[in-house]
Amino acid sequence: MNETELDAKQIEKCVNDLAEAIESVRNDQANRDDVVVEMKQTSRARLELLAQDLQPVFEDVPDENDQFEFALSMGETPRLWIDMTSFVRMGRDRRSYEFIKDTRMGRTVIGRSDEREEMKQLVTRYIAERILMRERMIEGDWIAMKGYDFAGEKTEEPEESVQASPETGAGSSIASFFLWFLIGLIAGGAAMIAWAWFGDIPRFLASIPIN
Repeated sequence: MNETELDAKQIEKCVNDLAEAIESVRNDQANRDDVVVEMKQTSRARLELLAQDLQPVFEDVPDENDQFEFALSMGETPRLWIDMTSFVRMGRDRRSYEFIKDTRMGRTVIGRSDEREEMKQLVTRYIAERILMRERMIEGDWIAMKGYDFAGEKTEEPEESVQASPETGAGSSIASFFLWFLIGLIAGGAAMIAWAWFGDIPRFLASIPIN
């Protein structure tokens, strides 16, 4: 057997080994994909059961309340959305439910449970709290505006008594003091002139107090 035949057999063997390796990798990837798909399907099925349990709660939410989503998303991690920032997902073990909320401070776990009924009660309570919080905000805004009409006029305007300010009273006292002081000076000067002229102070000048 010459060297050319040996080289051809080695090349053929390498090609066969590569083909077998590719086939092996493809099978492994398919198995992993099957596991991932199966896990996603399992998570979706569990979330669908939870959504089915919560369906009466979803229907009881008033139509004018638009703060809830109630949608099931099928991304890399299936999620049952309750509102814009909160959702239910399956834990890493694919058996426990996790109720998650995204906040400004980061992601928070509101609750975790292996029991679907317990998670249903937790989500129901959260929805009730959000509805009551919204009603309180609306009621608070109405109470703050109930003294006004939407035409820009007040419906009730309490009467305000006009009282003199302390500064006004103080200015009036100072002006009165200087007025009496000036009158006293004039009266004193007139008395001195009358005494020098008549030798006595007239009675009407003597009766004026001198400050």
